[in-house]
Amino acid sequence: MLHRQRRTALLVSAVGAVTLAAAGIVVSAGAAQAAVGCRVAYSVTAQWSGGFTANVNLTNIGDPLPTWAVTWSFGAGQTVTQGWNAAITQSGSSVRAANLSYNGNVATNATVSFGFNGGWNNSSNPAPTSFQVNGVTCTGGVTNPTTPGTNPTTAAPPTTAPPPTGSWPTPTGQVAVNGTIQVPASGLDGGMRRYCCIGDGSQEESQDPMFLLAPGATLSNVIIGAPAGDGVHCSGACTLRNVWWEDVGEDAATFRGSGSPQFLVDGGGARAASDKVFQHNGPGTLTIQNFQATNFGTFYRSCGNCSTQSQRNVVIRNVTLTRPGNTIAGINVNYGDTARFSGITIVNDSGRAMVICRKYNGNNTGAEPTQVGTGADGTNCIYSTSDLIYR
Repeated sequence: MLHRQRRTALLVSAVGAVTLAAAGIVVSAGAAQAAVGCRVAYSVTAQWSGGFTANVNLTNIGDPLPTWAVTWSFGAGQTVTQGWNAAITQSGSSVRAANLSYNGNVATNATVSFGFNGGWNNSSNPAPTSFQVNGVTCTGGVTNPTTPGTNPTTAAPPTTAPPPTGSWPTPTGQVAVNGTIQVPASGLDGGMRRYCCIGDGSQEESQDPMFLLAPGATLSNVIIGAPAGDGVHCSGACTLRNVWWEDVGEDAATFRGSGSPQFLVDGGGARAASDKVFQHNGPGTLTIQNFQATNFGTFYRSCGNCSTQSQRNVVIRNVTLTRPGNTIAGINVNYGDTARFSGITIVNDSGRAMVICRKYNGNNTGAEPTQVGTGADGTNCIYSTSDLIYR
């Protein structure tokens, strides 16, 4: 066995994350019996031909809200196709997003987030210019029965998207794959089409990748169907934006290179990885954010027995991981690997069985690495209980 351990068994565009003009709007609403105020940050984090992803952060700056409903109107015929963290309905241009059973109570100065995938006319996708909370128009300050509203202020847009919660995109078309697709440094935007198929759907480690990225390349807005072969290979620094694996084959993505490459996985999701989702074979740092995965063995693994070993670092933030799933990250402490975690949402794990960080002594001989521990230590596995959310 070389380079890997054997098996034991929402949307970002090519131009990157885009924040529309309405992002950072601060709004408040008056009410007869309670002070009501809010900040609404609306941002588009993905846009492609005919579709986009938007995230909405609602910050309550008034009295506590037992329930909430945010309403707005689109100005250019946009439509909502699927949402998360809210019950979203649309009638004509009017949209209503209401709380779900688990996120209705919003304390003063607390924030609740939701998002959706939508469609647009490929000509104009302006942000909404006005929002309402619980039926009252937001006016730019906190209003109560005796105190007039304050002047509007401007809030910064959110630095990260809300954690994904299970919504999966619908393919816009199909692309037949007969061999590995070479992605140049200029990148490839798949326009949310499904690419299929390569390999035999097994866990054999000799399968070809569906995509091979040149150093510096970005692969975006792609749905990888099954069989997926060995997924995506990065031969150097690369970015995977809004890439979705419907059924992981050998691995979802493998990261190689030399020097100190920086790898980024931003958005997307993966299902059915009986062994690993992300395999890190080369040096450098891999950041995984705004991602979701379910039914996996190990979410991230620093190669435990590659013939060439070096220190590897991973940053995992703002992800949603749904059991069955065994381990979030496996690293080699004898090579100085580090794993940093924040904003980790774990679903269906009432017994806290999923291991956050598993530590090994790796080798370069091809032998099975030796596990030497689990859990946070402040040096190699870096997180606290506040970085974990169980749902």
